Amino acid sequence: MQRNPLSLRETHKYDDIINMSYPLECSDRIKHPRMRVEDRAKIFAPFAALKGYEEAIAARERVVVPKIELSDESKEYLDRQLKRIEQLLAAGQHPMVTVVYFQRNKAVSEDYGEYIKLTGMVAGREETSRILQIIEKRLHFENIYKIEIEDTERS
Repeated sequence: MQRNPLSLRETHKYDDIINMSYPLECSDRIKHPRMRVEDRAKIFAPFAALKGYEEAIAARERVVVPKIELSDESKEYLDRQLKRIEQLLAAGQHPMVTVVYFQRNKAVSEDYGEYIKLTGMVAGREETSRILQIIEKRLHFENIYKIEIEDTERS
């Protein structure tokens, strides 16, 4: 006959307390008050052990390329697009545009950087300083590679 490793006495050892409620009101016996669920969640929130590590990795992943010299046809097309934007702004409209622009990477060289695509509403255009403002981003005309204006005829 095989003997059960747990005797009956051991399995019923805690029967008197197993179904008791937790003593929440007994603050004199509890060293620390119970945390709210929102505060408890902060304990398990992720943290950055190495500050700036994610940014450093992202910087290494960027593709740094030389600035492309635009052809005369591309320059003419950009000028037409900028004139169209100027006309729309003069008419009180703020068109949605998609711009591809060159952002210099001064760590590498003045002539190297990356091309970034930005879509947003044109907030303004300054002819004297040659700046196009899209939302809060100010772009110099010489750094703009491509502009596409969304169809303003649709309403």
